[in-house]
Formats: sequence, C-alpha cells, structure tokens
Amino acid sequence: MPWLWLVIGGVFEVGFTTSLRFVDGFRNLPWTLAFLVSVAISMALLEFASRTIPMGTAYAVWGGIGAVGTVIVGILWFHEPSSTVRLLLILAIVAAIAALRATA
Repeated sequence: MPWLWLVIGGVFEVGFTTSLRFVDGFRNLPWTLAFLVSVAISMALLEFASRTIPMGTAYAVWGGIGAVGTVIVGILWFHEPSSTVRLLLILAIVAAIAALRATA
C-alpha cells in the first residue's frame, strides 16, 4: 500500500507543478487553490509512504514521477519540445524508478 500512496502522491505533484503555470503570482484564486490542495495531498502521501519506504527511495520515486508526469503534460498540453533525446532521458528516469521499486 505505501507504494500506491507514493505513486498517487507523485501524480498530485504533477497537479501542483501544472497549477503553477496558471497561478499568476497567486492572484488567480482557482489555480492557487488547486496548487495548494495538490501540494498538501502530495506531501501528505509522500509522508505516509516514507513511514515504510526508505525516505531517499520514496523521495526519488516521488520526484521522478512528478518530473516525468510534468514533462508529459508539457508535451501533450503545452506543446513543449519532444525530441528523441528528451524522450530517451525521460525513459531513463522511468527505468530508474522501476529499478528503485525492484530493489526496495
């Protein structure tokens, strides 16, 4: 169950990083609330997961999920570049996350 909480927390990390694009100096209230709620949920789930999973592993996986998810959102919704090298590096992050899970 801690791994599930960690993955869900990583997804909420994608939510708060995506929300940052729209907060407009925290003047855009709906996006600011989305950011704050996403941060709170993401951090809480990271904390729950780290009770069982070693903190370094949990943080690396959580951050990796957030980073990969944010890049994917950027490519799909914001038309950010998706070069072959960039996609291979994202794949390397995913492989590292899988390896951390396999060795935990």
